[in-house]
Amino acid sequence: MSTFQLTIVTPDGEYYHGPAESLTVRATTGELTLLPRHIDFVTALGMGEARVTIDGQKRYAACIGGMLAMTKNEVRLIATTFEWADQVDLPRAKDALARAESALENPSLSKEERRVREAAKRRAQVRISVAENHK
Repeated sequence: MSTFQLTIVTPDGEYYHGPAESLTVRATTGELTLLPRHIDFVTALGMGEARVTIDGQKRYAACIGGMLAMTKNEVRLIATTFEWADQVDLPRAKDALARAESALENPSLSKEERRVREAAKRRAQVRISVAENHK
């Protein structure tokens, strides 16, 4: 099967470097799938599940923010946070969700505080979904 070179990095280091058959991620404009020889482009990443096909096997991850660039059949995914499904600390993610939901019950939150808490809630939901559905 045809492949492209994929590199996945975060501020914590490199998560993957090698050939991949496909990559599906949530961009800020919606979900997109990259296949070998895809047209070159750059996009901002949103929050969601990432799916990577390596040697015919799908791997799943929580991918939170960042950017993705494809040039000359090489993909660089630079994420704020990237966790393979088996690396997600599920109890910690559930605690983060509970904290965010509790904070959102406060009617005196400013718009900015509410936006931050909503983002924390969404991050926790993505991590929980990936961990529970793909471990």
